[in-house]
Amino acid sequence: MRPIPPELLTGPFTRARARELGVTDRQLEGARFVRIFPRVHRHAAHVMSHDDWLAAARLTLPAHAHLTGISRLQLLGLDFGPRWPIRFVVEADLHLTPPGIFLHRTVQLAPVDEFGVVVPASFLAYCARARTIDAIKVGDWLLHGAHATTDAIRDLALAAPWRDGAHEAMWCLEHLEPRARSLMESETRAVLSFAGLPAPEVNVAVDVREDVEVIGDLVYREQGLVVEYEGVQHQEDRGQYVTDVDRYALMRAAGVPYVQVTKEKLRRPKMLVGEVYRALLASGYSGPTPSFGEHWRQLFLPLSIAVGPRRARIAGRAVG
Repeated sequence: MRPIPPELLTGPFTRARARELGVTDRQLEGARFVRIFPRVHRHAAHVMSHDDWLAAARLTLPAHAHLTGISRLQLLGLDFGPRWPIRFVVEADLHLTPPGIFLHRTVQLAPVDEFGVVVPASFLAYCARARTIDAIKVGDWLLHGAHATTDAIRDLALAAPWRDGAHEAMWCLEHLEPRARSLMESETRAVLSFAGLPAPEVNVAVDVREDVEVIGDLVYREQGLVVEYEGVQHQEDRGQYVTDVDRYALMRAAGVPYVQVTKEKLRRPKMLVGEVYRALLASGYSGPTPSFGEHWRQLFLPLSIAVGPRRARIAGRAVG
């Protein structure tokens, strides 16, 4: 049996590349290879990673198809959102839609780089279909990691208001916070804010002792209340756990009240809002009570619903 070229053992490849390496079409159709997309194969023993699937999708699509939306943002390291289908955009009338790939079509392609559609444009494409709370989380993540700026997103949206997601992204910008350090911290802040509680400061120092600085996730400065999100790493990382114990001990010694938030609490957001509200009241808060009306419901609906009916735009509709 003829040995398989090493290059074909470690990832997806095109039928044309296999031919260049001396593998015939008949061999490709045998048991040693698996067809995964049109004209794209892998060795039967190779286990596909998500990066492999991205590479395979690129190989089956023409060069003028570009990665976009959540698929492009995940390439930055974002561990959030659906992995499937892999989203591409093309400035053409292309009717190639292999299973596992969603191909958007546009009348005018947004700027691209070597990886796909540029990040601000991919965020617009994501906003066109995302829930409000998810768009806020992803937007915060992009700003905090310096993957995009509010100006870049705004400029792109204003330059092409007809583009799908442009109005949604503009609306979302007012709710983003670049100082947010985690997706769940962003979710906590959004839940509290959309319930009508005052907007907390994000990741700022809490006064506990002159020679010690404690950074609070969400800080209600006027009431002196701190809201902390406890992620999995706070439980699994022993060093982080010990640090947290010391931080909370310092806050208690300084008389700083705090509310600890977990993913389980976030699954019952109204109860979480109630807990924070009661803590605010105990700390002297006299503002409005939480409200779970229309504004609250918008948080869990597609961002396009929160933005409302679209006004007349330049002729054409596109994503990018």
